[in-house]
Amino acid sequence: MTKTLATFFTALSLAGFAAAPAYAQQPAAPVAAAPAAPAVSCPAILKQTFKRLQDEAPQDLCQYAGKVVLVVNTASYCGFTSQYQGLEEMYAKYGSQGLVVLGFPSNDFGQQEPGNSKEIADFCYNTYGVKFPMFAKSSVSGSAPNPLYVNLIKITGKTPAWNFHKYLIDRNGKVIDSFPSKVTPADKQFVGAVEKALAM
Repeated sequence: MTKTLATFFTALSLAGFAAAPAYAQQPAAPVAAAPAAPAVSCPAILKQTFKRLQDEAPQDLCQYAGKVVLVVNTASYCGFTSQYQGLEEMYAKYGSQGLVVLGFPSNDFGQQEPGNSKEIADFCYNTYGVKFPMFAKSSVSGSAPNPLYVNLIKITGKTPAWNFHKYLIDRNGKVIDSFPSKVTPADKQFVGAVEKALAM
């Protein structure tokens, strides 16, 4: 009889274990991974590659997708060359908000950028502390402007008439304004246009 009771209680115990709640036997559900942030698509205007000024390393302009882009043709020996300082100050002030200034040295106007890449880079950095991206010397007007300027001229209908002409591109790659050389980086309307683009 004792043996029979022991067998009964053993069977009852095992049955109780098998009937444990289903949730106690299921592994914890995996935590869903947070969705990745969508990649910023590169607008057509930035689908260009240019050599970096200081070392001629190829640079894909798509790296600036999603930023407000200010494109400026520059020269080292021009009456407007001091605008380098204002452009660098603007880049330092608004860079964290998404502004990038892209400098394109050009010798199109009166032989005002005769030097090679190293000479231009040294001048920009040593004279004005320029840290915004600069590219190898190219043409921005005339019969054979570089591919970026071909598009900028076509979209705006305005060709640089001199050094330090400025084109403003919004975060979506739309060219929203163009400013002649005489408009300085401190000009209120110019600053206002940049700040408006950054706020969008």
